[in-house]
Amino acid sequence: MKPDLRRSELRLSGPDLTGLVRDVLAKGASFRFKARGSSMHPFIRDGDVVTVSPLRGARPGPGDIAAFTRAGCDRMAVHRVVATRDDSFLIKGDNACDADGLIPASQVLGCVTRIERNGKCLRLGLGPERRLIALLNRRCLLPLLLVPVRRLYRLFVPRTSAT
Repeated sequence: MKPDLRRSELRLSGPDLTGLVRDVLAKGASFRFKARGSSMHPFIRDGDVVTVSPLRGARPGPGDIAAFTRAGCDRMAVHRVVATRDDSFLIKGDNACDADGLIPASQVLGCVTRIERNGKCLRLGLGPERRLIALLNRRCLLPLLLVPVRRLYRLFVPRTSAT
């Protein structure tokens, strides 16, 4: 009999989640959690399991998906780096109209290294195509291109009914 994993889940949000993520990453370990929201759709959807890994001295580059906090707010967000400037990163959600602005390196907690949806590991958006996604996102072209892609996807991939 399989154990009920939902009982072992810890539900945190806001500053509590951010503090725990910060502490785990500082110990050199990765942190997994369920993503909430639609700002990174379609690459990260609400309910996907996201793994954030420590930077280990590396700097996120354009296309990497970073976990970060905003100035004056201890709430974590996960968005794509679309450009770097000195010791800051221009970060924007893939499904967002506006950028989060320049985020100092000190506010970047780690980078997304794995995305799981329905128990399967997803690679789209984390591989070499991430740089093209960042460029399109920075130019505000990504949402426009995703509309026809979503329509084509719906034509060729049948929806499964939840029973």
